[in-house]
Amino acid sequence: MDTILDNFSNTEFIRVCVQDPRLHKDGRWHTHVDYEICLHTNSLCFRKKTSSVRRRYSEFVWLRHCLEQNAFIIDMPKLPPWNPFFSLKNTEQVIQRIKGLQKFLEIVLHTPLLLSDSRLHLFLQSDLSITKIARCAVGKTRYTVAEAIQCSRTGCIRSEEKVSCDSDCESTSSSGLGLSVDTSGRGSPIFFQSDGDPEPFCSFSETTSPLTEY
Repeated sequence: MDTILDNFSNTEFIRVCVQDPRLHKDGRWHTHVDYEICLHTNSLCFRKKTSSVRRRYSEFVWLRHCLEQNAFIIDMPKLPPWNPFFSLKNTEQVIQRIKGLQKFLEIVLHTPLLLSDSRLHLFLQSDLSITKIARCAVGKTRYTVAEAIQCSRTGCIRSEEKVSCDSDCESTSSSGLGLSVDTSGRGSPIFFQSDGDPEPFCSFSETTSPLTEY
């Protein structure tokens, strides 16, 4: 019995949950939606064992392009299509977007070659904008990749307004976990566990807004 428990505790896992879509106004006329990405793992590939960040759709597009450029021999998973009429009022649209984003991360985290890309780790476990991620990954910042991840959500590195590519841009290429994530009352219809069947890690709660994402 002890052997079985030991083997279970030593089994490597990576769990990712995309949830809690929120709408943000960009000036007077434009808006965008971002999503919380919660990660829980015991993998040695990651510096932190739990983490939570927020990313918007266009940042997923940027990440996919980066990974594709760095690992061109791999058939990269697709993202859910960009929708110019995407709205948080449309529950079906929200659910399908979250499912697609989570499926993308699920496949990426299943691919060992992609786990060596520091931009992936910074995307999942730091508060840096994609501009800062690109600079940090090539050593052009005063802090290392490990420092950027470790200082996430602690104020060690001053947060900045994120700079991301346009949300309709379809083609634009380590670390760890440590912040405990409270998922009670949050929402997502999907949960991925790399070493087993899906579990009810989080539940989807409908969010309504008359504004649309551009």
